Amino acid sequence: MTWRGSTTVTDRIFACLPYLLPLVDGLAFGKYLFFQFPILEQVLLLPLTPLIIIYQLIPFGLGALVVFFALFLGVVRNENINHFIRFNAMQAILIDIVMILCSIIMPFVVNVLPSSFIVETLFNVVFLGLLGTFVYVIVQSAQGRYAEIPTISDAVYMQVR
Repeated sequence: MTWRGSTTVTDRIFACLPYLLPLVDGLAFGKYLFFQFPILEQVLLLPLTPLIIIYQLIPFGLGALVVFFALFLGVVRNENINHFIRFNAMQAILIDIVMILCSIIMPFVVNVLPSSFIVETLFNVVFLGLLGTFVYVIVQSAQGRYAEIPTISDAVYMQVR
């Protein structure tokens, strides 16, 4: 629902772009699905390859940090930018934080769990959850609607005025 004014086509495109950040960060969780379904790897990784290369050019894994601060300081905190774009940028940042937390927790879970089947299932659940979220927010943003994700959207509304 667009309650803060109408959105143009360019606003919708710019609102969709920040969601590439959590998608690129979450690709590591798809390794088991990519092994089982090679076509999925080609469908997802082929279009994202230039972005992944640029992302990895920044040394020491600081690519995510640079993009994070660029989005947060350059877009979310800039009140001259449309609210719709700022909302989606902040929501993408929070989804990315969830992915980073999963990346931090997962090595401990892998060491604790006895079965590789359980680990594989957890990786698949995280990746499919991310992929489903990505598709949902892209479709909603492309239609000019605010993508409502429970808890995350509430936190975004508190941050973006």
